[in-house]
Amino acid sequence: MSSEHIYKQYDAELENVRAKVLEMGGLVEQQIRDAMQALVESNPTLAQTVVKKDHQVNALEVQIDEDCGHIIARRQPAAGDLRMILMMIKTITDLERIGDEAAKIARFAMSIHEANRAWSTKFSDVKAMSLITQTMLRMALDAFARSDETKVQEIAAMDEKVDDQYQASIRQMITFMLEDPRTISMTLEVLFVAKAIERIGDHAKNISEYVVYMVKGKDVRHTNMDEIDN
Repeated sequence: MSSEHIYKQYDAELENVRAKVLEMGGLVEQQIRDAMQALVESNPTLAQTVVKKDHQVNALEVQIDEDCGHIIARRQPAAGDLRMILMMIKTITDLERIGDEAAKIARFAMSIHEANRAWSTKFSDVKAMSLITQTMLRMALDAFARSDETKVQEIAAMDEKVDDQYQASIRQMITFMLEDPRTISMTLEVLFVAKAIERIGDHAKNISEYVVYMVKGKDVRHTNMDEIDN
C-alpha cells in the first residue's frame, strides 16, 4: 500500500507539472492574439496588458523548472517519464521565448501609437503570418496534451510556409524602400514584426519536435520533412 501511495503521488506530481506547462502555453497563446490585435487596432491599453502578462509567463517558467528539478532529484525518473520531464523543460524555454516575441510586438504597438503613426493597416499582411503561427502553437500544445507525435509533419510544413512568407515580405519591403525612401521607417517596422512572428513559428515547431522525442525517444531536430516522414 505504501508503494502504491508513492506511485500515485508521483503520478500526481507529473500531472501537476504537465498542467502548468499547458497553462503557460495558454497564456502565451493569448499574448500573441492580443499583441497582434493591439498592433492592428493601435490599442495601447491591450498592448500594455500583453507586456504585463509576460511576468506571469516568466514566473511560471521558473516554477515549472523548479518542479521538474525536484522530481528528478526525489523520484529519479527513467525512460518515458524522464523524457517527458526533459521535454517539458525544453518546452517552457520555447514558450517563454514566444512570450518575449509577443511582448516585443506589443511594445512596438505602443511606440507606434505614441508617435501617432497611422500605419496599422500596413500590418494586415503580417497578420496572416501570425494566424499560421498561432495555429502551429495550438497544434503543438494539443499534441503535447495528447502525446500525439503525428502532427510534427504538418507543423513543419506550416513552418516552411511561414518562412516563405517572411522571405517574400523582405523582398516586397526592399522594393518599397527603393521606390519610395519615405517608406523606409515604416517598412523596417513591418519587418521587425514579421521577424518576431517568424521566430514564434520556429519555437512552435521546436515544441512539436519535443513531443516526438517524448513519445518515441527520437530526436528529429535539424531534420528535413522527408527524414521525419521516414
